[in-house]
Amino acid sequence: MLELAVLALLSESPMHGYELRKRLSAVLGSFHRFSYGSLYPCLRRLQASGYVTADDVGAAGRLGGRSRVVYTLTGEGKEKLAELLGEGGPSSWEDEMFGVRFAFFSKTDAAVRLRILEGRRGRLEERGEKVRSALSRTQKRLDSYTLELQKHGLESVEREVRWLSELIETERAQAPGSTRGVSTREVLSTSSTELSTGSSTADAGRDEAVGGPEHGNEGSGGAVPSPDS
Repeated sequence: MLELAVLALLSESPMHGYELRKRLSAVLGSFHRFSYGSLYPCLRRLQASGYVTADDVGAAGRLGGRSRVVYTLTGEGKEKLAELLGEGGPSSWEDEMFGVRFAFFSKTDAAVRLRILEGRRGRLEERGEKVRSALSRTQKRLDSYTLELQKHGLESVEREVRWLSELIETERAQAPGSTRGVSTREVLSTSSTELSTGSSTADAGRDEAVGGPEHGNEGSGGAVPSPDS
């Protein structure tokens, strides 16, 4: 999890440890808390694997004469990042990992994004069914506060499922072969208009066939009178 986040941020620009920690907190602060205790061991592992380099910046001109280590992504690191971003299996649907994957969706292939969103929704739907089943069996034995807590948890799951469904619709609408770049609302509006137009055309064709020559001799450009005219 942390490995993916570090590689993704270093793909944007080289950073020293303190700056990297601030960026991690800014990007993932709502999902996870990171500390020096977890960050630096991760950086050492990435360096040992050849995914990042660590270069000392000269102390000359720096307050206190202290040097600073700057971490840079290597070619192997870029390949590792692409590999991690291409994974869309069950581990990316879980609470621990989903937030991290979602934070870097802009760097993720569209097909993988859709697979993760659909997997996450399915996982939450399963969780919601389990909570409903448990409530139906135990709600009479629960005190009012515990029951409200269970209901609150179920509502949170249902709310995230709705949010995921909206995201999935948008991803599908923007997929190649679809109306790419058009919002889901515009897609649904266009579909509704086309259905309405198609229905009106079919009704007009039936009117012309029933009305005979007196309704159809005005030429292809003439308007077809409605049955009420």
